[in-house]
Amino acid sequence: MTMRSGAQIIWECLQREGVEVVFGYPGGCNLPMYDALAEFPAIHHVLVRHEQNAGHAADGFARASGKVGVALGTSGPGATNLVTAIATAMLDSVPTVFITGQVGTGLIGSDAFQETDVTGVTLPITKHNYLVMRTEELAPVLREAFHIARSGRPGPVLVDIPKDVQIRQIDFSWPEEPPRRLSERRPWTRGTSDWDKAAQLINEARRPVILAGQGVLLAGAEEQLRAFAEKTGTPVAFTLLGLDAMPSDHPLAMAMMGMHGEAFVNHAIQGADLLLAFGMRFDDRVTGKLATYAPNARKVHIDIDPAELGKNVRADVAIVSDLRVGLERLLPLVQPARHDDWMAQIAAWRGDTSRRDIVNLDSGGRLWAAHVIHELWKSTGGDCVVTTDVGQHQMWVAQYFRPNKPHTFVWSGGLGTMGFGLPSAVGAQFARRGERVWAVCGDGGFQMSIPELATLAQERLPVKIAVINNGYLGMVRQWQEFFYDKNYQSTPLLSPDFVKLAEAYGILGLRVERPSELSETIRRAHETPGPVLVEFRVVKEDLVYPMVPAGVDLDQMIRRPTPQFEENT
Repeated sequence: MTMRSGAQIIWECLQREGVEVVFGYPGGCNLPMYDALAEFPAIHHVLVRHEQNAGHAADGFARASGKVGVALGTSGPGATNLVTAIATAMLDSVPTVFITGQVGTGLIGSDAFQETDVTGVTLPITKHNYLVMRTEELAPVLREAFHIARSGRPGPVLVDIPKDVQIRQIDFSWPEEPPRRLSERRPWTRGTSDWDKAAQLINEARRPVILAGQGVLLAGAEEQLRAFAEKTGTPVAFTLLGLDAMPSDHPLAMAMMGMHGEAFVNHAIQGADLLLAFGMRFDDRVTGKLATYAPNARKVHIDIDPAELGKNVRADVAIVSDLRVGLERLLPLVQPARHDDWMAQIAAWRGDTSRRDIVNLDSGGRLWAAHVIHELWKSTGGDCVVTTDVGQHQMWVAQYFRPNKPHTFVWSGGLGTMGFGLPSAVGAQFARRGERVWAVCGDGGFQMSIPELATLAQERLPVKIAVINNGYLGMVRQWQEFFYDKNYQSTPLLSPDFVKLAEAYGILGLRVERPSELSETIRRAHETPGPVLVEFRVVKEDLVYPMVPAGVDLDQMIRRPTPQFEENT
């Protein structure tokens, strides 16, 4: 036993959990934590410029590393500034621990200065949260918090710690095991009947499609997915968060499905006779109109969270299982197969998509965002971590940057959080030291997180930033064009001179306005040590194609009109 203050116990627990970096911002009610930080030099603290960005950086660290990300904030506004980041992590099942200071226990409920009931505020958007009222509870709670964050379906956990709990000293002992073990979830089966029924449907299918979600990555089931697809000859479609679950150049890898997925993928889903949903949740951006979704397909759904089974789409076979364990169990039960006619049909649909693809068409001397993303991909060979904000540029990255290894993409999916790209790149760079990280941002989202340029400069992080500047809140403008009679209300966007802004932070700023400048400018960015910002001034009114309007069938897409450009010869 050793006497420790609550603040010392917090850092000791983080260190024992293997935490090497935390992202935070000090304030009155977490000052005891910061006062004790110097005693723990193995933990590096990153001072962000806004608590929300601390949460996004912790989120980016977790997604890029597979470890638990940690963010700190003080009470009141410090804690409420974390809310959007917590909700982002919750919707995307990201293992994170948020630690907030709170007013002293004797002041709770008195409307004290900077007091907020943060556990009440965050109850719907955390996997679990705690208000620690006794210093003796700190170590057991933190031990349990990390266990909950990373186990089962991962997610955010918040620990709110009053100031006097941080100050009080007690005899400290480390709990070797989490105080409460989460029960192992068992598959909904009677013996082996569900697995056998799933295998029978797979063996009988003639037009199967695998729908691969983020659960593949969270379960570490990339190899099992590949082996299953190869044995059964089944093409694989991906959700936005599952895109990097399989190398994009694999012959069975298709592309993203859904609202802005590739047209040939959506046609394949609608024409399938069997859908195998692996670690995905049938989000509305994936399915289109539910009543007509894959109408002729039987459905097998495997997920670790029973709440997802049957929530949006009824499955013929629904199994609760860790996905890696489930695929390993299912693989011996299925027969080797080929589906040549089906693959030929998909290839025909893919050919039509390629014919309409803007990168195969003459740009007319103008700089299109798709060409920017395609050039970024070519210049890195896909060997790069890419973070994004949310909007048109995110969809162009999903379409034109082709991953070749897992945990390549770091972006907000379920919540759709603008401003996520730059701070998540900070976290991703700490997670993948020595690797290349590009933050691809829209001119709108980037202006929500500009202050983190100071964090990049202070930490000397070599993050490269691509600002796709089209002078609009682009995705909102696209909806206005399609569905609101081109009433561009409040979407034209005034931006600063991004190059001069970067220079004000001591960061190299570059600008590209013509396609001929792409290759050389990106090369220079790569060769420059430290952070670099490149502003790409792209065509203002470009659109993301295809697009599935809300409430229509998945294959009833708005397609890029082919006469818009002349095809290259």
